[in-house]
Amino acid sequence: MMTPEETSQANGELRDKSAPEVIEWAIAQAEGQAIVSTNFRPYEAVILHLATQVEPNIRVLWVDHGYNREATYRHAEELRGLLNLNIQAFVPRLTTAHYDAAHGGMPEPTPENEEAIKEFSTVMKLEPFQRGMKELAPSVWITALRKVQNPARAELDIVSPDNNFNSLKVSPVFHWSDEEMEAYLKEYNLPNEWDYFDPAKADEKRECGLHASWGGKAVAKE
Repeated sequence: MMTPEETSQANGELRDKSAPEVIEWAIAQAEGQAIVSTNFRPYEAVILHLATQVEPNIRVLWVDHGYNREATYRHAEELRGLLNLNIQAFVPRLTTAHYDAAHGGMPEPTPENEEAIKEFSTVMKLEPFQRGMKELAPSVWITALRKVQNPARAELDIVSPDNNFNSLKVSPVFHWSDEEMEAYLKEYNLPNEWDYFDPAKADEKRECGLHASWGGKAVAKE
């Protein structure tokens, strides 16, 4: 793990680099132990295309919590074929039917259901993600995090040590706007998918726990 000083220096050096250059830097740090994570939400084709252009067989960690919509599964299969993705899929220990029966189904995605949403996220998303990270044991975790996505992520940067999963998190498109993401999709003729829904979030401005401190506490109990 990098020290705060090393992290700050890396961010300064990478701030004006292109996304492929950032990924090349990340792969060099990883010594063969890099992954890229995805949930196949809108714009995910960008980070998956970028990563596979540098490292074609890079492992792609996907937690399939089972509640994705049909369009998202179709999108995942389209990108798998188009980019020849090396997908490493991890699923919860409970099926969706089991969770629905035992817990009354997905919590309604409203801020008032914060604790129920966190419980859902811990069981159906954080636990399988933690299991995946332990099994794949990446030293570098490439993500599609962007500063504009929500206020919590604005406090991060291109490079940030991740204390939840003990790896170096690298976000090559951290400073990209939606317009830049759209332009990349168009330039490389990549598909997008807008019928995405994450039941582990009350809204797009909150975190599901993967990139938040409460998530680290939740997975520590698993």
